[in-house]
Amino acid sequence: MKKTSALAVVAVLALAGCGNGQDNAPVGGDQQGDKSPLAEYMGEGFSSSGGMFRVTRASGGRQPSEEELAKQRKVEDATAACMKTAGFEYVAVPPEQNAKSKFSDAFNLPPDKFAEQYGYGISTIDWSKAGQDDSDPNTKIRNALSPAAQKAYDKALNGPNAGPNGSVVALPADGGKATNSGKLDLGCRGKAVEQVYGKGQDRAADFKKFDSLFKDLEALSKQIEADPGVVAATTAWSDCLADAGHAGFKKVDDPRQQVQTKLDTLTGTTPPVKGKGKALIGPPSFDKVDSAKLADLRKFEIALAVADQKCKKEKFDDAYKKVQYAAEKEFVTQHKTELEAYRDEMANR
Repeated sequence: MKKTSALAVVAVLALAGCGNGQDNAPVGGDQQGDKSPLAEYMGEGFSSSGGMFRVTRASGGRQPSEEELAKQRKVEDATAACMKTAGFEYVAVPPEQNAKSKFSDAFNLPPDKFAEQYGYGISTIDWSKAGQDDSDPNTKIRNALSPAAQKAYDKALNGPNAGPNGSVVALPADGGKATNSGKLDLGCRGKAVEQVYGKGQDRAADFKKFDSLFKDLEALSKQIEADPGVVAATTAWSDCLADAGHAGFKKVDDPRQQVQTKLDTLTGTTPPVKGKGKALIGPPSFDKVDSAKLADLRKFEIALAVADQKCKKEKFDDAYKKVQYAAEKEFVTQHKTELEAYRDEMANR
């Protein structure tokens, strides 16, 4: 995954949080004991590191509101009705049953303990298996089908681009198969989400009014990254990593990105280049990955993450946080009206 601007991160993931049937893996070791000035407005999954903002749908964190749970129930009911029409059995699973992620205990670990066991949680956790256990009646229903029927089930549930385990939608570089109307077919789950949350293009249009805010956030992230105190701390962090045997990293997010790039190569899901390759909505499966190469990558990831976390704690975090909080506090004062409007918009999603 290439580094993404704050504008893209906030805009894209804000839309993703509207309910898309996919669970984005939280970022391991990013937990913060307190909230930055911007977190009050940007949501529960907001974090900042190395001059880059993230907005993720954290699992196992904030409890969803009753309104959010009601919408999730409607999505499940609509999915079940659509699957019945398609000739398949699908049990609407109450969101309360999935309130605790399969990996939530791992992400509740302190950052150093998480790094020791899971690295960054990139190659060490197969996120395509999240929620696919015996407690989900639909896993049992699907597993009882023949291989051909499973493919048909996956197509009905997630559309013709569904991956082999039913949880991944793999989109070719040309955008994938679409319906006669030209819209990408995401199956019964996609139809249910659209029915409850509205059409994707309509949601995107709703967020156009925040373009100016997103651009200012991007400028803020660059301002923090260029601050002399952060630059000095980044150099100290880089030197610390080099002393630990991991030389060559210049930006704080580079180690995580290197692991992700290595995993993308193993899973064959490198970003599309000049019309070739595949993009994924949802995490890739490790089922067909070379087990020895995956084991080596996991060892590399854990060793790098442990050193990275230690060097950040010793050389970077305090200096960055001091600059970040001061800059965010000033930003909130200057953009309070826009931030409140964004917070209210997200509260209604």
